[in-house]
Amino acid sequence: MAVINILSPHLADMIAAGEVVERPGSVVKELLENALDAGARNVTVELAGGGTTLIRVTDDGCGMAADDAGNCFLRHATSKLHDERGLEAIETMGFRGEALAAISAVSRVELLTRREQDGEGTYVSVTGGEIQQMRPAGCPKGTVFTVRDIFYNTPARLKFMKSDRAEGSWCVQQAARVALGRPDVSVRCVKDGREEFFTPGDGRAESAMYAILGRAAALSMLPAEGENEGVAVTGFVSSPAAGRGSRAMQFFFVNGRSIRSQSLQAALEQAYKNTLMVGRFPACVLYVTLSPGAVDVNVHPTKNEVKFSSEKRVFDAVYYSVLSALQGERGTLEMDLSRSTEKKLFPAGYGRLAADRPDAGEQTAMDLRTPGSVYNASPAAVVSAPRPAQLRPRQSGPAITPPASYRPRPQPFHPGPARQTPARSDTGQAAPAPQAQQAPLRLVGELLRTYIVAEQADRVLLIDKHAAHERMIFDRLKARGRQIMSQTLLVPQTWRPGPEAMEILTANGALLTELGFELESCGDEDVIVRAVPDAMDPGQTVAALEEICEKLRTGAADLARDSVLQTVACKAAIKAGWDTDQAELLALAEKVAAGEIRYCPHGRPVCVTLTKKELDRQFGRIK
Repeated sequence: MAVINILSPHLADMIAAGEVVERPGSVVKELLENALDAGARNVTVELAGGGTTLIRVTDDGCGMAADDAGNCFLRHATSKLHDERGLEAIETMGFRGEALAAISAVSRVELLTRREQDGEGTYVSVTGGEIQQMRPAGCPKGTVFTVRDIFYNTPARLKFMKSDRAEGSWCVQQAARVALGRPDVSVRCVKDGREEFFTPGDGRAESAMYAILGRAAALSMLPAEGENEGVAVTGFVSSPAAGRGSRAMQFFFVNGRSIRSQSLQAALEQAYKNTLMVGRFPACVLYVTLSPGAVDVNVHPTKNEVKFSSEKRVFDAVYYSVLSALQGERGTLEMDLSRSTEKKLFPAGYGRLAADRPDAGEQTAMDLRTPGSVYNASPAAVVSAPRPAQLRPRQSGPAITPPASYRPRPQPFHPGPARQTPARSDTGQAAPAPQAQQAPLRLVGELLRTYIVAEQADRVLLIDKHAAHERMIFDRLKARGRQIMSQTLLVPQTWRPGPEAMEILTANGALLTELGFELESCGDEDVIVRAVPDAMDPGQTVAALEEICEKLRTGAADLARDSVLQTVACKAAIKAGWDTDQAELLALAEKVAAGEIRYCPHGRPVCVTLTKKELDRQFGRIK
C-alpha cells in the first residue's frame, strides 16, 4: 500500500495559501500592491467585520482584459515576470503570481475590471479557487476586488483569528504601510463605514506621514537625508526627546516596498546611541532607494524581508543619514502647506482657511505648535506636512533652563525607623541583618546629579539615586497588594496604541485597572487615559503604557503584575539629571546603608562601596 499520497490541486492550493494569507491584513496588503503595480493613482480600501466579512479594494489602474481576468486566479500566473532574468532585478511589488490564487482558495472573491480601451468590462466570481461565473459587465476603468468570508473553508485557520477589532486594526495598519511607501498615490481606508485615514497622493512623504501617523507623532520628526555609494536615504526620524516604548513606529521602505530588516533597525538605533534613554526606541519613516539588482526580494512568501548585495553600504547609508538628522536638530518647525493639499484634506473648511492665509502666494507657512492655529480646531484633523527642504528652524532667543522648582518631582517620601528584621534580596534569600547600633551616616553630596555620595565609618557609598528610589517605590506598590490608589488626570490623555498594543490592553484590562490605570476605548483605534497610579508622574503616562504593552507582549503571564509595577516605579522615580533635595538624598542613602534596598526592580545594583583601605591602596598609602 502506498504511503506517499499526491495531494489534489485544490488541497495543495489551500496549503500554499497559508504561506501568503496569514490573516485578513495579508489580503489587504496583496490587493493594494496589485493596484500599485497596475498604475493606480487613487485607491479605496473598505473593510467590514475585521476584514473576515468583507475586504473591497477599488483602484483606477490599467484594468484587465477579459482573458486576463480569468487567468489571474491561476497559480503562478503573472504579468510582471517573463523569465528567470526578471528575478535578478524586480521592480514591481508583486511577481510570483501567487496572491490571487491564494486569496481565492480560502474565500469568496468577485472581480470587476475594465481597460480604458475596452467598451465593456468583465465580472468574475470565484469560490474556493473555482470560477463560478464570468460575464461581460459595465464598469469604470480600473479594478474592484471584493473578498468575502475569508477562511470559510479552512476552520482550522479561522479559529486562530483574533477579535474583529484586532483584525480590523491590523488591516488598517497594513493599508497604512503601503500608503506610507507610496505617497504619490491617494489611498483612502474605510472600516465599518468610518474613514480611518486618507492620503492626498500629492507625492510628498510628509503629507502621507501626517495623514496616517497623526499630528502629535509627526511633530516630533526630523528630516533625514543622505547617500552612500548608490544607496539613497530620505525620510524622517523622531527627536531623541520623543523616544517610544516599542518599535511599533519604525517604518522602513526599500524601493517603495515596506520591509522588516534587522540591519536597518540596527543602523537606526546605533545612530541614537548615547542620545536616547535606555528602554526607549526611535520612530522613523525611512525610504531606502537603490538599484533593483542590489536587493533580493524573493526570500519570503510575504515579501516582507529582503537581502542586500552589500549590507554594509545600506547600513552606513541609514546610519549616517540618521546621525546627520540628529546632529542638525534645533528649534521648532515651520511647515508649508500647498493649496491643493489643503483643499484635499480640508474640503469643507478650505474657503475659510484660504481667507485666513497671511499672504496670497501658493504656500502657507505656519507653526503647527501654535495653540491658536486653525489646524488645532479639531483633535481628529489630519494635517499635511512639508517637504524636507521646507522644514526650517524658527529663529528664537537663547534657551532658558527652568529653575529646579519647576522640574517634575516625584511624590515625597520619608525614611522610616531602621528595620530590625532581616531584609530579603530579589532572590528571596535573607540579607545580612543590619547592626543594632549602626555607625552614623554622613551625606557628602551628589556626583553628576546622578550618584549620591555618602560616608559611613571607614567606607564610602556611591548610590544610583534613580535605581534606589525606583526600588523603594516598587516595594511600596507590591506591599499594597490589590489596593493601589489612582490619581485622576486633570486633562485626560488620548493615545493611539496600534492594533497589537490595543489587543494587549484589552486582554489585560482587569490587571491595569487593579494597578491604578483607568482606560477607556474611543472607537477602535484610540484609548483615553483618565487615571494613572498615584505614584506615577502623569507626564510619563503614554511612555509608561507603551513600555507596559511591550513587557506584556514578551513576558510570561504570571510575571505580568510585577512587570507593570516595575514600569510604574521607573516612571515615578527620581531621574538622573534632576536637582534633588538634600533631605531626599539622605533618606535614600540611609535605606541603602541599612540594607533595605540592594537592587533595583530590574536586578541592577544600587550601590557601590569603597573602603578606606581600598582608597589608600589606590593612592599608594599602603601596599
